[in-house]
Amino acid sequence: MRADIPRTRNQSEDRAALTANLHAPSRSAASRTRILLRRLHLCLGLSLGLLFALLGATGSMLVFYTDIDAALHPAVHSDHAGSTPDLRSPAWDRALATGRARWHDAGGKWSFEVTNAGEPIQARYYPAPGHRGEREMVWFSPDGSRILRAEPWGGYLMSWIYELHMQLLAGAAGEQVVGWSGVAMMFLLVSGMAAWWPRGTWRKAIAVKRGAAPIRRIRDLHKLSGLASFGLLLVLVATGVLLALPPVTQALFRPTAIPDPKPIVHRAEPIDIVHALAVAQRAMPDGRLRFFDMPSAPDAPIRARFQVPGDPHRRFPGSYVFIDRFSAKILAVHDVRNGNTGTQWVSWVRPLHDGSVCGLATRMLAVLIGLTPAFLFGSGLLHWLRRRSAARAARGA
Repeated sequence: MRADIPRTRNQSEDRAALTANLHAPSRSAASRTRILLRRLHLCLGLSLGLLFALLGATGSMLVFYTDIDAALHPAVHSDHAGSTPDLRSPAWDRALATGRARWHDAGGKWSFEVTNAGEPIQARYYPAPGHRGEREMVWFSPDGSRILRAEPWGGYLMSWIYELHMQLLAGAAGEQVVGWSGVAMMFLLVSGMAAWWPRGTWRKAIAVKRGAAPIRRIRDLHKLSGLASFGLLLVLVATGVLLALPPVTQALFRPTAIPDPKPIVHRAEPIDIVHALAVAQRAMPDGRLRFFDMPSAPDAPIRARFQVPGDPHRRFPGSYVFIDRFSAKILAVHDVRNGNTGTQWVSWVRPLHDGSVCGLATRMLAVLIGLTPAFLFGSGLLHWLRRRSAARAARGA
């Protein structure tokens, strides 16, 4: 009996050692993967962190960019005798005539925004392709007889910030940089979350150690702010990529195409705006008009842009009515509710990105989340610099 005891103990020890050896490679592989993820996160953070902070901060400013711009130009928004005209007012045609008297391009296009908010008439003027000049932002008096303000897009503060956010002030090339760097930023976020993912208890993983050294406190703040903002930041970055790279968005979702109808050319005088809008409203009776485009060229239709029930974006909805500018016939209707699944997905991209999806509360949240990348970059950079300094000091000792 005594002779059997050592053998039993040896067998137990052998089994324990064998089990440890079997699990050691997996633990080693997990450790190597975690180290690789941390290095990837560090490299992406150091190379893209400043750009991420810039895009986040400018995006926060753009959440309320129309309100900020109005506050910066109080004279324009107080210099009107009444509210924005309704859709039956001749002021729209008067504003169009006033604008065309100043800009004579026969191939240009006017796009009017219907604010319904007691504001001046707001419009955009697009010169014909090939003509010099970008679009002009124009504010008319409510009766349409005077131009209160006219500035080129990108030529005033909030539009400059918009171009910085969307294109880094570099046109189409900058838009590509923003879009594809956004893809890398998604890897930055995911790698940070994966490198942090706790191997033990969650309570310990999210704990903040009291009285810890400064380098540990910085790490904890970076960790907790990244954890708290991860989901919303990922949504903002992903939707930003889709907005910056329209061909990618089209390839991924394949939404129903917006019609491009050919007008019926007549020699008669073109219809006035009131007539055109009445026709468009009858074609989409439950829609709320947001924009309408008045082309100068006879071979282009009038286009009215509506928000219909279920469309999440209030300012830039996705439903259109196309009207022949001479015969007043409806040439095509694009109702976002009748689109395919891809159309429904695409309709959510912009409101998710600008925070307008649920009104003021989510817009305020978008402002806060947009400021988070600056804090993450600053805290991550400071932690890295302190670690380098400590490592050099240790080597010197």
